[in-house]
Amino acid sequence: MNRFAPIFVAIAAALWGVDGVVLRPSLYNLPVVLVVFIESSIVALMLSPFFLKKIDLIKQLKLKDWLAFFAVGLFGGALGTIAITKALFYVNFVNLSVVILIQKLQPVFALLLAAIVLKERLPVSFFIWAAFAIIGAYFMTFGAELPNFNAGNKTTIAAALSLFAAVSFGSSTVLSKRALKNVSFGLGTYLRFLVASLIMLLIVSTTGKITSITTVSNNQWLIFLLIAFTTGGAAIFLYYYGLKKISASVSTICELTFPMTAILLDYILHGNMLDIVQWTGLLVMIISIVKVSKINFISST
Repeated sequence: MNRFAPIFVAIAAALWGVDGVVLRPSLYNLPVVLVVFIESSIVALMLSPFFLKKIDLIKQLKLKDWLAFFAVGLFGGALGTIAITKALFYVNFVNLSVVILIQKLQPVFALLLAAIVLKERLPVSFFIWAAFAIIGAYFMTFGAELPNFNAGNKTTIAAALSLFAAVSFGSSTVLSKRALKNVSFGLGTYLRFLVASLIMLLIVSTTGKITSITTVSNNQWLIFLLIAFTTGGAAIFLYYYGLKKISASVSTICELTFPMTAILLDYILHGNMLDIVQWTGLLVMIISIVKVSKINFISST
């Protein structure tokens, strides 16, 4: 099954694209920190009955393991998710160009951290196909045109939030690889959401947003449950399964299916037609992801 590991990562990232375009807009009226807290807590509560039976394994984790999971929960589960959600809220889920553009920088941060933290040796062929993947993703998003930043101050804020999210998620990819070193991908999924929910509980409590939970509608609770079983808990489960078996460097390129899915859904739902340059970029991106997933990496972890 190792040869299919990159596919699981790509599927998980594609589900995140569905989340951002299809599901999360329904939560627009809620405080961002409350949204992240509820979605993390639901998954943690659902998984608790299964993994509390493995409390002995959890107790055996060393300080370095807990620090890795704390960092993953902080950057990937809390801060990164808050930033990307806030960025989407700022552009009202309509003009996704700025958010998607900045997300293209995520592999850059992840690759650098993978080489520094995980000591992954990156062959020249990786950089070539990684560059093609990022270039293809850019042209798939914008075609032959330059990005439009003339949408007012909110666009500038969204760009800054997206950049922070790119750094956070890039860091989370590398840190997740380290966090999974001594645990199964299933237990790793549980600990990721458990730590993230505890961090978010502290954030929503100190910011006073916890009281807004009474404003969550029945329809929004259904959306939260749908996220938990698909683009949230299930996606991370698939993601960690794949990440456990491949390098963080390969994973971060496979995660480019997130913006790819977002752009395709934007076309399907809002009628934004892709031109020939964009379709060419999409083809280059897919080929590059396939090529990079076949490269053999040497990691010290």
